[in-house]
Amino acid sequence: MATKVNNVYDASSISILEGLEAVRKRPAMYIGDISIKGLHHLVYEIVDNSIDEALAGYCDHIEVTINEDNSITVQDNGRGIPVDYHEKEKKSALEVVMTVLHAGGKFDKGSYKVSGGLHGVGVSCVNALSTHMTTQVFRNGKIYQQEYSCGHPLYSVKEVGTTDITGTRQQFWPDDTIFTETVYNYDILATRMRELAYLNAGIKISLTDLRVKDEEGNAKKEIFYSEGICALRRLLTRALHERCNLHQHREARHTGGSSHHVQHFL
Repeated sequence: MATKVNNVYDASSISILEGLEAVRKRPAMYIGDISIKGLHHLVYEIVDNSIDEALAGYCDHIEVTINEDNSITVQDNGRGIPVDYHEKEKKSALEVVMTVLHAGGKFDKGSYKVSGGLHGVGVSCVNALSTHMTTQVFRNGKIYQQEYSCGHPLYSVKEVGTTDITGTRQQFWPDDTIFTETVYNYDILATRMRELAYLNAGIKISLTDLRVKDEEGNAKKEIFYSEGICALRRLLTRALHERCNLHQHREARHTGGSSHHVQHFL
């Protein structure tokens, strides 16, 4: 039996963490870890929200940008997070989504018939684990904005302009007092965006890295778009053919003649 700890354990020992405090206290419980994996998971959480809009039929373009200061911006052309007054919470629905765990349209049967995830902690967790976050919603011909610090709103949702587009734009700066690594890896994000494009036919996902520019000053950028799983199958088939051809060529060089027939399946 373990050695007993001589501490008082009564009602006063029970802590209640309000709002997003629990996320900052135990971040790994919500995003897996606080190293490279968790850092990139923040991006996935926001992109998955955009994917849900696409699955609902309201979004077909998602832009992901690694900014020069290593913050991340994700913008889609979906409907935009609702900004009207939430009767129960007595505040804008946007603020509820951004600051309350388990808040979102995924739990309403009519809002999303399908969803990439139903844990409902995504964007609010990203907010809690960022030193600063700015949300802009393009909806009803207007631009609505709210900023946050470690998950706390800096001001109420306000109108900051007009627009002829719809969608949501999120920019966040990961908290370096929480994460052991805060530098984003382009290849890790590119792999994820490519996978999402293959799994969601017809959605265009762009990834831009403003930290890397060519001689003409153009930022590194890739656009991922596919016809879905069928396109992935064609890609894998082509890769397998190339690998088999390479194997045959090497075998021919070693034997000094023609290579044996290599049979392959997919």
